[in-house]
This record gives sequence, C-alpha cells and structure tokens, in this order.
Amino acid sequence: MSVSVAVIGSGPAGMYAVDGLLKSESGHDFEIDVIDRLPSPFGLIRAGVAPDHFKTRNTARQFMRTLDEEAVRYLGNVEVGRDLSYEELKANYDVVIFAIGAYNDRALGVPGEGLPGVYGACAFVGWYNGHPDYRDLDPLLDKGGVAVIGIGNVALDVSRLLAKTPSERDGSDICEHAEAAIAAAPLDTVYVFGRRGPNEAGFTPKELGEIRDLKRCAVKIDPAQLPDSVPDNIDGRVKGIKEKNLGILQDIAGQDKDLPVTMNMTFYASPIEVLGTDRVEGLRLERTNVVDGKATATGETFDIEVGAVVTAIGYHAVAPEGVPMDGGVIANDKGRVEDGVYCVGWCKRGPTGTIPTNGPDSREVVDLILEDISDGEKPGRDAIDALLAERGPRIVSWPEWQKIADEETARAAANRPRERFTRISEMLAVLD
Repeated sequence: MSVSVAVIGSGPAGMYAVDGLLKSESGHDFEIDVIDRLPSPFGLIRAGVAPDHFKTRNTARQFMRTLDEEAVRYLGNVEVGRDLSYEELKANYDVVIFAIGAYNDRALGVPGEGLPGVYGACAFVGWYNGHPDYRDLDPLLDKGGVAVIGIGNVALDVSRLLAKTPSERDGSDICEHAEAAIAAAPLDTVYVFGRRGPNEAGFTPKELGEIRDLKRCAVKIDPAQLPDSVPDNIDGRVKGIKEKNLGILQDIAGQDKDLPVTMNMTFYASPIEVLGTDRVEGLRLERTNVVDGKATATGETFDIEVGAVVTAIGYHAVAPEGVPMDGGVIANDKGRVEDGVYCVGWCKRGPTGTIPTNGPDSREVVDLILEDISDGEKPGRDAIDALLAERGPRIVSWPEWQKIADEETARAAANRPRERFTRISEMLAVLD
C-alpha cells in the first residue's frame, strides 16, 4: 500500500521535500498531494523573489518537473483551516509536511506604525509581484522620500526596484499596476537604515553589487561608518561573504555621483517613531552602538522627511488552527512536530538563508520521515477527495495551473516575460 503524503505549501521547501521523497531509496511507494491555498504554485519564488532576479525565479523549472511526476498531485486553491482541518489531515494522510513559510511581517513596535504609508516588506513585495492578498495595497508613493528599514537582501530588493528607471525594469516580470505606480512616483530619496553595522548586515554581495551602478540613483554611504576589516572570529565562509560586502561598500562610499535619485544607506540607526497625523510624514531614529553583536541605544535622535516606510526586519509563520507554535515558527524538534507531522523551511527554522538553503534543510527532514514511517495505513486521497467534494472549493489541478500560466505569458507586453493575474477570480476565469 502506498504511503500517503500531504505537503502543505508549494514553495521551495515543500517542493524540495517532495523531490527528496521521490528520489529516496526507501522501498516505499509514495502518493503525494501538494496543497496550496492559492491557485498559483511555488510560493516565495512567485511572490517573494525580486521580479528582476531571473535566475532565482527559474528555480521553479525543476519544481515543474516534480509536479509532472505521476505520484504527485497538485491541489491549488485549497486552504487548510477553511477546506480541510489539521485533524482531518492527520487522520487521512500517513505523513503531513507543513511548508507554509513565514510570509508575515514582524511589527516595528514603535509609535505611529499604524499610520497609512507604513508597509511590511511581505506586503510591499507581494504588491509588486501580484500576490492576491496584496494586489490592492496601493502604497503611498506620492512624496519624494521613502524609508526602507532593514539591511538584508529584501530591503535592497525593495530599494533597488524603487530606484531603477523604467528601462532598467524592462524584461522583469513586475506587475503592470506596480510598474505604473513606481514610474509615476516623484521619488528623489530612498533611505536604507540598519540598527547594526556593515559586519552584522544580512545582505549578500550579489544584491549589494546591484545597487552600485543604477542609472538614475547614486548610493551614498558615510565612509566613517565602515570598518577597516571583518573580525577574525567569524566562520570562514561567512567571513568571505562579509569581506566581499565590505569591499563593495567601500567602493560605493568612494564614488562621487550626482544623479536625480539618492539612496542613503545608514548604519547604526534604529527607528523609534513614525511621524505624522493622518499619514506618514517622517521618521524619527536613534543612533546606536553595537556591543557584542547587539544594537544599543545612545539617546541621540534625528528625523527625516518621508512619505512612506517599508519595514524589512523579519517574518513569522502563521499556522492553521491546532498546529502547535513556538513563537514565530511551528513547534518542532529538527522538523518533527508530532507523530506523522513534520515541517520544513522557514516555518521550521525561521526566515534564514536563501532559496537553495531549503534544499538540504528539507532533505534532512525527509531522512527523519524515512526513519519514522512504516507501510501506508491511512485512507489517503479517496477520503480527502470525498471531504473536498462535500465542501466544494474550486480545486486547481497542475494541468489547469499550466493553462493559467500560459495565458499569463500570452497577455504580456513585449518587454515582459508574463503579465500575472493578480486576483484569484481572474485565474479561475481562465478555466471556467
């Protein structure tokens, strides 16, 4: 009897887990259902990767081949907690793997954060990538200044997309509604703030290098904020990355450019209040020192004038009812949640690493699953199909999603690879 498996989430972590099960030499036959609450698969690759990062987006090609496998079934537009419960998953599948990511923004926790014009990076990135949850965000980009809080890759992605010229965004698959809004924005200054210093920054050399030679934007960094070197007590591979970062930062700090847009990258500054009455009008920050890797307050504050604030300071998972949580992740022991239930990716370990990092992480959890499982014992697909037939969600199969994806390609402008559907109703209309 086949071992029935449900993978909740079709992003990289979930798809690497499916691939690991299929390629295992365990002697088991697997029957795998990949369940996603959206019609569209691949999670972060579609909704979180910058639209001009083509190579990373192409990671989806290997996952397409996985979804073509006979043992795998895609159930798009099926939401756990709405169409199926956690208890029903456990009762009907031999193995349940949560791969729901951590696509929810951490709060700044400062006064004024609720003002119109403050956006988490998940929401803002989801907006320009056409995620249905954020299609109607309509961010306030009508002032000259935007502040981006964070010194990781997502913060740089947001800053770079805002600072590029329309021609620099050609060839990307940024959504038409976002392209129009960004192109019309009277932007003259992007501020990028980090609470800690360059050695503690989370960005990587590729993303940092991409802001160095923008056509209309000059990046400004105070050389006094840059250390002379990277500490010796850092792991070798990580040290190499930070040394490359430092070299790029020093190169940028040495540039003398006068361009229409300025990107001010400032370290050792922590937001303490969003200023404004009816909307964002500015941001108050406090200078910091870094002691033992942690930012400490100095009491010295300064204000800047901006019309919008984008926070890229971390993310947390939100699981369906009944799934045990431990802070911002699913409660787990190296990926084990409870008998027959596992988690992978960001909902397991938190929002760390790049998309390829999920490969070895998911394979380690697959090894645990193979240690734990016996022959298939639970009802599997037949029981799940009966429950879904009763409840009536419009399930989107893998061939149906391919039809939607083909239509996205067909409707694209000449300078775009696709024009995404940004509402679930639009996707379903292609089929129905």
